[in-house]
Amino acid sequence: MTLALNVLISATVISFASWLAGRFPTAAGFLVALPIATLLILPLSYREHGSAETTILLAKSVFVAVPISLTFFIPFLLSSRFSLSFWQAYGLGCLALPLGFLVHRVLTRAFFA
Repeated sequence: MTLALNVLISATVISFASWLAGRFPTAAGFLVALPIATLLILPLSYREHGSAETTILLAKSVFVAVPISLTFFIPFLLSSRFSLSFWQAYGLGCLALPLGFLVHRVLTRAFFA
C-alpha cells in the first residue's frame, strides 16, 4: 500500500508540472526547480523506515547533490553558442550526470561517513 501511495503522489505532482509546462513554461520551470521530490521523499522515507538518522542523511545527500546535478543544464545554457540541437544538449547533459554522481559520492563519503 505504501508503494502505491508513493507512486500516486509522485505521478500526480509530475503530471501537474508537465501539464503546467504547456500553459505556463516559466511557472512550470520554477515549480520543477523547487525541491518537490525532496519534500515528498523525506516524510515518505521517514514514515516507511522510521529512522530519523537515515532520513537526515538522505537530506544531507540531497543538499550536496543539488548543485552538482545542475551540471545537466550546462549544455542547454551553451546550446546557442555551440549550435547544439535539443537532443545534443540533452545527451551531453545526461553524460554529465554520471560524472556528477562520482563527485557526489566522493563528497558524501568524505563528509558524512
